[in-house]
Amino acid sequence: MNSAWLGEFLGTMILILLGDGVVAGVLLKKSKVEGSGWIVITAGWAFAVMAGVFVSIACGSSDAHLNPAVTIGMAVKAGSFAKFLPYLLAQMLGAMAGATLVWLHFLPHWKETADQHAKLACFCTGPAIRSMLPNFLSEVIATFVLVFVVGAIFSKAVAPTGLAAGLGPYLVGSLVWGVGLSLGGTTGYAINPARDFGPRLMHAILPIAGKGDSDWGYAPIPILGPLAGGAIAGLALRALGI
Repeated sequence: MNSAWLGEFLGTMILILLGDGVVAGVLLKKSKVEGSGWIVITAGWAFAVMAGVFVSIACGSSDAHLNPAVTIGMAVKAGSFAKFLPYLLAQMLGAMAGATLVWLHFLPHWKETADQHAKLACFCTGPAIRSMLPNFLSEVIATFVLVFVVGAIFSKAVAPTGLAAGLGPYLVGSLVWGVGLSLGGTTGYAINPARDFGPRLMHAILPIAGKGDSDWGYAPIPILGPLAGGAIAGLALRALGI
């Protein structure tokens, strides 16, 4: 029953449930972790990635991309795009499922929270300073770092006989933590089109108490920026033979 498609779907679902879950815990009123800040959010996302990768591998995806930007980066590196559309669909649906679970988990807290922007931030990203070109470049740079360093972590130069079994998810989670701490302050580091678009769509669809609009005017940035950054990283990995 396990398959690569199922692995990408379930892994992405867990990624979003835990990742958007930590944001909701920090931002929503009457949560026991309300106001605990950026360190908690970035740590929560790092652990979310680790958990999602483990689930994805266990359920059939040895790639465990959970992210169309990673998928396109690895496709560019390999020169084969056969996995891109199936993985994209699985990742988007998984992100939508994870976002729905976040809504259900925090169900009484939406009504207690007046701030519509805080509610939206529990689902998708937004910039600290809204300026489309710099926001786009931030997403390109952060995603390039993500995909390029993932390629380096799993390269033959780093681990000639392969990484020790089970070590990879911890390293990738640590990388995402580092990206969030160092580069996440500008746009909230979407670095993943599925992570942003799927939950944003569910924010628009779900009957969230007192929600505002879903900020579709900004939505292309966390889609196009990560895809561009991932593709550039794939080109760099290929050119360097990593």
